[in-house]
Amino acid sequence: MWSLIFLNMIYFLGPNMNLDGLVYLIIAIMFGPAILLTIIGFAILKKNKKAAKILFILAAVYVIISLGVCGTLISGF
Repeated sequence: MWSLIFLNMIYFLGPNMNLDGLVYLIIAIMFGPAILLTIIGFAILKKNKKAAKILFILAAVYVIISLGVCGTLISGF
């Protein structure tokens, strides 16, 4: 079964296949949640400064980790 899937992938992913959508998806995974956490942090900044600070820290940590993991995937290592 896996060999059939592999052969189909070779057939459909020919040498002229455009994989820009995959790159956009990886970039969205890299920055999307961090941007969302930052927007939510700014939205609640006046009401609850401590929660906003935690969201900003989480966004920064997410960007650092995602740049390491997804950046490695994009660079081809």
